[in-house]
Amino acid sequence: MSAGITGRQGPIAGHIPFHPEVERLLASPPTVFIDGQRVQTRTGSTADVADPSSGQLLWVAAEADADDVDVAVRAARVAFQSGAWTVHMKPADRQRCLWRLAELIERDAEIFGQLDALDCGRPYATVAGGDVPASAEHFAYYAGWVTKLTGRTYPVDPEGMHVYSVREPIGVVGLITPWNYPLLMASWKLAPALAAGNCVVLKPAEQTPLSALHLADLAMEAGFPPGVFNVVTGNGSLTGAALVAHRGVDKIGFTGSVEVAQSIVAASAIDLKRVSLELGGKSPNIVFPDADLERAVEGALWATVGNSGQSCTAGTRLYVHSRIYDDFVSSLIAKASALTHGAGMASVDHDLGPLITSTQLDRVLGWIDSAASSGATIAQGGHQLGGPLADGYFIEPTVLTDVTDDLEVVREEIFGPVVAVMPFTDVDEVIARANDSRFGLAAGVWSTNLATVHEVASKVQAGTIWVNTWGLTAAAVPFGGMKQSGHGREMGEDAIDLYSETKSVWMGWT
Repeated sequence: MSAGITGRQGPIAGHIPFHPEVERLLASPPTVFIDGQRVQTRTGSTADVADPSSGQLLWVAAEADADDVDVAVRAARVAFQSGAWTVHMKPADRQRCLWRLAELIERDAEIFGQLDALDCGRPYATVAGGDVPASAEHFAYYAGWVTKLTGRTYPVDPEGMHVYSVREPIGVVGLITPWNYPLLMASWKLAPALAAGNCVVLKPAEQTPLSALHLADLAMEAGFPPGVFNVVTGNGSLTGAALVAHRGVDKIGFTGSVEVAQSIVAASAIDLKRVSLELGGKSPNIVFPDADLERAVEGALWATVGNSGQSCTAGTRLYVHSRIYDDFVSSLIAKASALTHGAGMASVDHDLGPLITSTQLDRVLGWIDSAASSGATIAQGGHQLGGPLADGYFIEPTVLTDVTDDLEVVREEIFGPVVAVMPFTDVDEVIARANDSRFGLAAGVWSTNLATVHEVASKVQAGTIWVNTWGLTAAAVPFGGMKQSGHGREMGEDAIDLYSETKSVWMGWT
């Protein structure tokens, strides 16, 4: 079993030195961001934030209660109703604010890289070189949408009628984002919500609040009016629940677990506020014998272990054709065993960071033990790392074989670097097995046969199908799930639809 949070952490030998702004943020008092400034909560309640790489105390965050959430929502409502972000700001000026925020995110790549590396353990180079430019891309992309939110005209039968539609913002939007990609997941939601003209209250995951607060600071530097972008920190059962229940919130956008989504939908029924959900997955990844095997093994590995398996799209159900199964598994084990681990801020390049908390580590180890007790073979990994990483929440990449489709480890989302590898013999069989899940977020197919690829892509029930690749996303391309993997689509024009309303106007001539 893993340890809990220990004493406060400072810079560590062998790690990247803290950027001066990161040092300042970590030394700052616990605050939320409301109406354009950092403020303390009403009660002063706080919660410890740990560095998952060391188990040490990283920061003490403010824990907003219902009264604090009310202040934030009211600030957003005032900003929205005043028209500061819409009526009194020309679309081109709103566009410039979003574009400027994209530039500031890129300018502060080192700061954001360190904040998320400390908060969630992702390797610094991965955040600074991947998450940060992708986040900036979202704000730049949606900056372009601000001047393109047009309506239509409609030819109708009544004589003398001119009928048209306009697209308008929903109002005050509450956004609840997860801990696995803190800056990036916030950007996925913030950029389209703001581009559509809404005012927002963002609640980041309690484990990873730092980058959201810094992003709010940058929004003011970019020229956003006060009250347009607010951040409340705290846990889901207190802060998140208050945001969902608040009658001044018109829409909730949520990324996280099915169980929390169910509670959000139930709470939203009181006032029928709009809800969009990007939820979990148990993504099937299918490898046919005619695939480029070297590429497929590499792709299947990273589909599982990327971000230490803490991705909703993780390809943890790996179906490999029986003709190549043994060789494929041997190669997969060899590659998995060669991966390196390190702290998020380690100065030496490494492949994988820790899991987010000691609780999550224990949960993943429990899934592995349960699979083994049900007859699965742990062909690789399966243990917490020791040695110099023993105080963090690190786990070996784990390959399970001798697995059947009915095992919980095949049916439930693990959120750790654990893959179940299963053989199959024909297309119809594997499609049926792939669809035998309550989830439908993503899927992969590896084959050089176009007929096979198109058949799988058309029949597998998933919002995204990757062919001979895995995990790619872009600001312009819709992303979301079927079945219990969510409602609505992030990114692209679809996300503008999530955060806007269509109004029809019938104009008669007197």
